Amino acid sequence: MTPRPSRNHMLAALAEAEAAGARGEVPIGAVVVTSDGEVLARGGNRTRELNDPTAHAEMLAIREACAAQQSERLAGADLYVTLEPCPMCAAAISFARIRRLYFGASDPKGGGVENGPRIFSQPSCHHAPEVYGGIEETRSARLLQEFFARRR
Repeated sequence: MTPRPSRNHMLAALAEAEAAGARGEVPIGAVVVTSDGEVLARGGNRTRELNDPTAHAEMLAIREACAAQQSERLAGADLYVTLEPCPMCAAAISFARIRRLYFGASDPKGGGVENGPRIFSQPSCHHAPEVYGGIEETRSARLLQEFFARRR
């Protein structure tokens, strides 16, 4: 039986993405939740603001959730993110032992889950979360398309 994603959690990730876009960052947002549905952490891209190429929404949310749990592992936690994670974020998701990954839009150019290196399918990957894509896909993709259209 496929678990039902929480629309509210994806809407929270979309709110983080919108806030990131308003700051001039690529509009990607993420939310980490417990198995009970409690929000542990949220984040939006801050690579420009922090001058940090690793300050992706997923990385920031995972760091905050780990700090809140006082653990390097988030076993039982779920991650909602508006775009398919890149290879770096996919590796962090694996290392954190995230239970389920829910994402919005696929990323054929930079994705690392269903596209690109498919991190969770590699023999070197010690933990692969359950993965569910296409959650609020249209809205997630539209945020990115509109952001980049304004930049051109």
